Parts: sequence; structure tokens; C-alpha cells
Amino acid sequence: MKKIYFLLFALFSALSFAQVTFNPGIRVGANISHISDGPAYESFYYNDNQGYHYGTNAYDIKSKVDFYIGFQANIRFAKFYALQPEIYYTRQGARFESQNPAVSSKTATLSYVGGAVVNKFYFEKFNIHFGPTLELLTDHKNIDSPIEADLGLLFGAGYDITKNIGVEARIKKGFVHINNDNTNVTFQMGMYYTFNLKK
Repeated sequence: MKKIYFLLFALFSALSFAQVTFNPGIRVGANISHISDGPAYESFYYNDNQGYHYGTNAYDIKSKVDFYIGFQANIRFAKFYALQPEIYYTRQGARFESQNPAVSSKTATLSYVGGAVVNKFYFEKFNIHFGPTLELLTDHKNIDSPIEADLGLLFGAGYDITKNIGVEARIKKGFVHINNDNTNVTFQMGMYYTFNLKK
């Protein structure tokens, strides 16, 4: 037990004497988004030349490509660790391919303003990171009555090309059923630019 206390004391002492830096920045990149956890169904009316009838159509859900853009605030507490709050705009969704020739396929788009609290662990120029996300729906197209907010987790890795520029890849998984049994899944690839300020 004494060893544990000593290690905790040493860790907090190292953090307290470390030079904390604050570096704001911007992030931009591509989303490859999907809606998972179940098939998609939609009710419709159709005409068989004997009148209109009510039916249900199934869709195969495919990925769609869109974009994200946002701001980050990298708070570097130690050489190996930083806490990075983020705020961003992201366009997600999926392509719905109809299984009924009489019904057109469509592309569903979900636009969010979101925030994340990212924990980043550094290994020289490489980093791995993870954290929770909260996203608020701002607009939607070709999807019925989606939920207004989504909670999720992100996991990713990055590489600092220079002192200011880096690249990253992430997977972001939502846990809220946005529509029936479907949830958001988004793979992100992008770049970030950091302004080197100290505080």
C-alpha cells in the first residue's frame, strides 16, 4: 500500500512541476459514416393498377462520405498526456438502397454540432486518444423523426508531421438509437493545425 501511495505522490508531483501548455487549433477532414444495429424499414403507398395499397419497404444500409470541421484546445499537462476539449460540426448519415424496384433509393444526412473531451497519450510524434462525445442534431434529410441528441465514444490515433500540423484517424460510435434500432457509426480521417501558445 505504501508503494501505491508513493507512486501516486510521485505522479502528482511530476504533473505539478510540469510546464502546462495551452495550444488551440483547428480540425478538418472526411467522414465515412454508417447507420448500424438493424435493418431500415419504411412504410409507403403503391399502385398496382387496381388502386393504392399500403406496404413496407426494406433498405440495405451503405456508408456515405461527408465532412467534419471544428476547433480543439490542447492542454498539455505532461510530455505524455494532454486533455483536449473539442467543438465541431459534422455531417453523417448513410445511403439507403431500396430492395423494392418500385421505391427509389435515397441518401440520409444527419448534421450535428458536437463536443468531445479527448484524452491524448503521446509516444514521441505518435498519439492515441479516446473520449466521450455529445452531439446535437441541427438538420436532417431523408430520415424520419431522428432523435435530437447522440451520446458516443471515440477512439483514434494521430501523428505530428511538424510542430503545427498533424494527421489523425478515428472511429466514433454513438449509443443512442437515432431512428428505430439504428445508431451512428463514423470513421474519420483528417488533419489538424495547432497554434503554439503557452499559458
